[in-house]
Amino acid sequence: MKKELSRRSFLKISALSGAMLGISGIGCKPQKQPGVEEILDNISKDVPGKGTSVIGLTVPPISQVKVGIIGLGNRGFGMTGLVNALCPDKAIITAICDLQQDKVDHTFEFLKKGGQNPALYGGTEDAWKEMVARDDIDLVMIFTHWDLHVPMAVESMQRGKHVAVEVPASYTVEGCWQLVNTAEETQKNCMMLENVCYGAEELWVLNMVKNEVFGTLTYAEAAYIHNLRTGYLFSDAYYNKWRIRHHVARDGNLYTTHGLGPVAQYMDIDRGDRFEHMVSMSSLQASLSEHSKTVDTDNEFYNRTDFKHGDMNSSLIKTALGRSILVQHDVVTPRPYSRINALAGTHAFHEGYPSRLSIEGKGHGWLPDEEYKEYRNKYQHPIWESLKEPIEKYGGHGGADFVEIYRLIDNLNRGLPLDMDVYDGASWSVVGPLSEISVELGSVLVKFPDFTRGEWTKERKLGILEHA
Repeated sequence: MKKELSRRSFLKISALSGAMLGISGIGCKPQKQPGVEEILDNISKDVPGKGTSVIGLTVPPISQVKVGIIGLGNRGFGMTGLVNALCPDKAIITAICDLQQDKVDHTFEFLKKGGQNPALYGGTEDAWKEMVARDDIDLVMIFTHWDLHVPMAVESMQRGKHVAVEVPASYTVEGCWQLVNTAEETQKNCMMLENVCYGAEELWVLNMVKNEVFGTLTYAEAAYIHNLRTGYLFSDAYYNKWRIRHHVARDGNLYTTHGLGPVAQYMDIDRGDRFEHMVSMSSLQASLSEHSKTVDTDNEFYNRTDFKHGDMNSSLIKTALGRSILVQHDVVTPRPYSRINALAGTHAFHEGYPSRLSIEGKGHGWLPDEEYKEYRNKYQHPIWESLKEPIEKYGGHGGADFVEIYRLIDNLNRGLPLDMDVYDGASWSVVGPLSEISVELGSVLVKFPDFTRGEWTKERKLGILEHA
């Protein structure tokens, strides 16, 4: 590799590598300064753990799951309502917590109407620590901003709780390893709440894949395309405008899992295949700087030009079996919402937004509506029929949120492995920080860590297909 590291890039990557490996990084005064290849190799090396694998982890059935919830803002409040919909038959909300006391009070009033009487924690940055120390909580659910996902999940597992954490589970390589190692040490579930994996379209495609409609899978495209520039990033929709701050500090694929999670399940990632390496590049940044001139002059981000994140990031992943996956991230241009959800096999091709299907031997275009509906009806995942009434009643992203929460609680009720494990959360989330490294170094190839420590070679069925 001929490329030279700038000092800024070297310090950044060295610090990350040092933290991940548990050494003092650039402060350790090595005998020989590592080269780019050595630094990149360190990122993909296994981090020693003290526990045992949690693949297929089961726990004794919990007839009524006692839930503690952290983060009661827009996302957290809605998801709390879905947990409440399963109370008291399948769950009970033991405690709720948010830094903003008004969020706690508002959520409590809502829950009280449904007969819930949770303990309340809020008003201080450490209130959540008091909550997870309780001995009457089975499951901690985390709906905070990204910075807090790892410390909250780690401490909750160390306190003997199972964890369900919003996406991404972590936005650093080190954080992904912390989640994996803690889950293995404590033998607790740590599930990332990727709701898109429970969407009707995604489960339908997954069901077709497993029924060999697609034949041999070769490539896929995934994305998070969602214009958040107007009404979100510059506003108070996110607490302390935390999300736009990532665009100032980072350049990469910041929000990978909505598009990538379903694709990873189609391709049995960490269940017979794995992400092996990737490259990433970003376009120039223009949309945020231009829009910043139009917001109120008292807005902290008025007339700013220091946004680091390009308008579009494109990352290309290669798997161990030779498949390729394009993952895109654009939350600032007027491009219509899309997760792309494109999947190619030797016998079929699907593309979302809108959903369309092409089948080998049935012409050179998309299937006509009637034939498309035949495939949709034949291979629709049965959970969408069995939960039809509560899905229509409670919804959440078209019903995916309700199905996700139902499956999480129901699997704990029945003592079954959760649909997604800590390795899924780590492998899907780590694309973010790896993309930053690739971009920083001029779109170089970056290898993935193997969070399963070799267990990915063993084929295993997804729970959503086996125990629906």
